[in-house]
Amino acid sequence: MVMTLEMWLVTGILVTAVILFISEKVRVDVVALGVVVLLMLTGLLTTSEALAGFSSTAVLTIGALFVVGGGVMNTGLAGTIGRRILSISGTDELRLIFVLMTAVALLSGFMSDTGTVAILLPAVIMLAKNAKISPAKLLIPLSFGSLLGGASTLIGTPPNIIVSDVLVANGYEPFGFFSFTPMGLILIVAGIAFVLLVGRRLLPDRRQQVDAQRVVTPNELVEEYELPDQLMRLRVRRGSGLIGKKVTETGLGRDFNVTVLKIMRLTQPRQAFDFGRAQRKAAAAKLKAEPVLIDETTTIQLDDILIVKGEPDDVAHAAARWNLGVLPAKPKDEKALLSREVGVAEVVLPRRSRLIGKTLAEVRFGTVYKLTVLNINRPGTEERLNLRDTRLRFGDVLLVQGPWNRIAVLKENWRDFVVMGQPEAMIEAPRQEKANVALVILAGMLVLMITGLTSLTAAAMLAGLAMVITGCLTMDEAYGFIDWRSLFLIAGMIPLSTAMEKVGVVDAVSQGMVDSLGVIGPLAVMAGLFLLTSGFTQVLSNTATTVIVAPLAFAAAVELGVQPHAFLMAVAVAASMAFVTPVASPTNTLVMGAGNYRFSDYAKVGLPMVLITLVLALLFLPLLFPF
Repeated sequence: MVMTLEMWLVTGILVTAVILFISEKVRVDVVALGVVVLLMLTGLLTTSEALAGFSSTAVLTIGALFVVGGGVMNTGLAGTIGRRILSISGTDELRLIFVLMTAVALLSGFMSDTGTVAILLPAVIMLAKNAKISPAKLLIPLSFGSLLGGASTLIGTPPNIIVSDVLVANGYEPFGFFSFTPMGLILIVAGIAFVLLVGRRLLPDRRQQVDAQRVVTPNELVEEYELPDQLMRLRVRRGSGLIGKKVTETGLGRDFNVTVLKIMRLTQPRQAFDFGRAQRKAAAAKLKAEPVLIDETTTIQLDDILIVKGEPDDVAHAAARWNLGVLPAKPKDEKALLSREVGVAEVVLPRRSRLIGKTLAEVRFGTVYKLTVLNINRPGTEERLNLRDTRLRFGDVLLVQGPWNRIAVLKENWRDFVVMGQPEAMIEAPRQEKANVALVILAGMLVLMITGLTSLTAAAMLAGLAMVITGCLTMDEAYGFIDWRSLFLIAGMIPLSTAMEKVGVVDAVSQGMVDSLGVIGPLAVMAGLFLLTSGFTQVLSNTATTVIVAPLAFAAAVELGVQPHAFLMAVAVAASMAFVTPVASPTNTLVMGAGNYRFSDYAKVGLPMVLITLVLALLFLPLLFPF
């Protein structure tokens, strides 16, 4: 087939997008929006065609499921279920791996893979410690189990919803809720068996190195770093040079390694007293002070009480420089470190983090992320690292302090940070009293999906709305739980697949696959699609991969004259098998720091699992969905 100008343009846009996705030089959602704009500017699609992805049922369904998952997490329901399952695991390594992978696979069939791993991660670390087993023996199985479980139901992972949407768009019956379950169960059983018999022997045993990065609760972190012993109060005296300065302009952290955690401000001005010292203290004791939210605009006023963290000598030097009164901390000042609103967490820098090689000052950490770094812990280094001048390295553990919602933002930036576990959930779920309500809503959604009383989209949107109306989460919290980057990615790549079909790229590629592999038979074509998808998903988002490859699979099936269901499910399954690299899936990245894994650790276990999955897919998919 001769390539037309339109085909070259679409191919060029596709190749450019893939290169940008792999290099991560530009955010994936920005790339996806750029694709939409280019498709309109080049005239390859009309405006309505280019923007159709934003009204796609797949996008709306996945968005609604993010909200439902948010309600389940916000009420503590997910954590409760996970911890109860893990409580039966015991201390034997084989039993631990079996229970762990089974539990995470079960939960991932109905929840976000990443959310499930984040919730269970702290509990798994503690299980490993109690059983005297290296966490490295358990954390890759945790991640892989979540990926296998996501492939077992229609809502387990976005690729499943996308391939079902392709069927609907072409006039076929969509996949049912449990259409993926038979194949999914086969993969789960095979995956667990492989890890138990072979995979666990390929995993590293790095006990001593991992101890430095173990995940603990926020309360344990406060004690481990001896933070209460480093708290003091500074009163802003009349004539202090800090009066009128913004907190970010004081230089306390830069010049003295003193961190301002909280400001207590008098509700009414302190009066000048002419009587004795005892009377002045009694009058001052009657004055009330309220906490002030610290941000980049907060200025320091006369008589403010600064609750700070720092070494005594550093605090004394800062007080002398700025004419501040030094006071001992009160027991209640520990709430400046840890409360329902603020807390502490350990954050590991992954290999691709853009912070590596830079200092905290150079990246303007406090200004950009609205969090305070209290400590830098470098595995293998005992000396205390200077917060101001230390250049960050791969594997450094930052102890950050600030609002829980800002810590949650770091979790979304998984290229630069790996937040250990889900520390905010270790204090208390914001709406634990709504856990039963969330359970009823989740069960109701599953009933609607399984029985087919409503469409998948309608059931998901109804459940998401019910989560908000019943108070399982607020509307603002619902927006926060939605992974907007993923939604924009899907909405931007759907028009690209439309353009590929419209100008004939899909037909050309599928014809090429059929001509080269079709002579062997449909199984050969399906194997080619599986390997293509699996290869892309190790370096690309599984969602983007599915949006690109699914139309090719459908066209190849039509060209061969066979039913498309097996081909499309092969693509969805392959997209979920992101085992080979730590960047293939957020779950792999999430466990990398806590397990102290290397890149090769994933490949050793992941490559055989991909090949096993391929063989099983070729054996069973034609039986489940005959050609």
